[in-house]
Amino acid sequence: MIEKKKFYIDGKWVNPKNQKNLEVIDPSTEKSCAVISLGDKDDIHEAVMAAKKAFTSWGFTSKEERLKYLEKLYELYKKRWNDIAEAITLEMGAPKDFSSKLQTGTGASHIKSFMKYLKDFEFEKPLGDHAPNQRILYEPKGVCALITPWNWPMNQVCLKVIPALAAGCTMILKPSELAPLSSMILAEIIDEAKFPAGVFNLVNGDGATTGDALTSHPDVNMISFTGSTRAGALISQNAAKDFKRVSLELGGKGANIIFKDADPEAIERGALRCFRNSGQSCNAPTRMLVEKSMYKEAVERLKKYADEFKVDDPNKEGDHIGPVISETQFNKIQNLIKIGIDEGAKLISGGPGRPEGIDKGYYIKPTVFADVKNDMQIARTEIFGPVLSVMPFETEEEAIEIANDTPYGLTNYIQTQDPEKIKRVARKLRSGMVDVNGAGIAVDAPFGGYKHSGIGREAGAEGLTEFLEVKSVGGWN
Repeated sequence: MIEKKKFYIDGKWVNPKNQKNLEVIDPSTEKSCAVISLGDKDDIHEAVMAAKKAFTSWGFTSKEERLKYLEKLYELYKKRWNDIAEAITLEMGAPKDFSSKLQTGTGASHIKSFMKYLKDFEFEKPLGDHAPNQRILYEPKGVCALITPWNWPMNQVCLKVIPALAAGCTMILKPSELAPLSSMILAEIIDEAKFPAGVFNLVNGDGATTGDALTSHPDVNMISFTGSTRAGALISQNAAKDFKRVSLELGGKGANIIFKDADPEAIERGALRCFRNSGQSCNAPTRMLVEKSMYKEAVERLKKYADEFKVDDPNKEGDHIGPVISETQFNKIQNLIKIGIDEGAKLISGGPGRPEGIDKGYYIKPTVFADVKNDMQIARTEIFGPVLSVMPFETEEEAIEIANDTPYGLTNYIQTQDPEKIKRVARKLRSGMVDVNGAGIAVDAPFGGYKHSGIGREAGAEGLTEFLEVKSVGGWN
């Protein structure tokens, strides 16, 4: 049993003010794999005060100085790569190859990307030739509350911690209590890199107590949160009391529009993107819209693909998916699968229960529903499991209408070989991102959504500016 009961506050590993332990569950075995402590308002206050004090100096360091720290962090991250990957496999059940290449790999990519943008970023620049004595200054927002999810732990942590450090902010990270181990390794890396005390702090805990204390603390200047839309709304209410800056990356229910001229791999690629990470991705294409002339063929291909899709132990090598994160998520997904059947959707693969031959762990059968109506609950709810809803459309306009008929607007997908159709449809889809023909979204492309999918953008230049205030100065010589 791994014991990680301390918090990282003011450059030291410290004991909680009031000991309250939580067991971290390995979702592949349903057994405890680690014990952490849950912080309360006293732990949060200590961390915020440390960050506030550190900001008086860190907030005014040069970008060259901050870059040197980040370069050291990156080198240490690469040395701890296997440790991070193993932690992610243990805490959330990501298969070991996927955990290493993608889960840990995306974290490294974001660190490298933000170093590039920091190096080139102008924190002071003239307004223009028309106003020679006017300067625009970009300054750190201050003390930041960073709250991250369990589904892509290192990806999401690095999308917040790294740009905050690069901008000159100080911070308190509260990782998900379901998957805290990889974040605690990052804290060890930051400690080894010898960042000034108080710049980075980590307090474990739940949303109701620790998260609430953090987001409502009067000395927190900004909140960056990734998680459910419901939690995002509650955090926004906390932030509104004293006008904290807020960045929210929330849920999604992406549509994947398959036109009749799609490439030969489009159907299976769409299913893979839905099932990958056990369906636990906010940007997964969970609604597949198929042009009517090829709908029957698509359903047949999806049945074959899902029936053969591998679910297995995350400690095994190879291409497969592991369990979902927790018993709560397992039960939620099982219930939504049953609701889909009751609503009259046609179950063509998967369904309730664990995959054949597996009697332990939070494993879900890759599930495909055909003949789904867009007003069904399975088409409107973010299931966050390997469950795909398939529906036909007749015209380009109808496909766009169905795709946009959702409270979410994170990522939509288009499959066609017609360049003009790509441009037309991409412009009309109401989402922060559009993936065409499996091209993917670049690591430094702005990541975020419209509508209930959030506020603000992460990654690249936009991800850095999220942590900056803009100041205009007249009379600058």
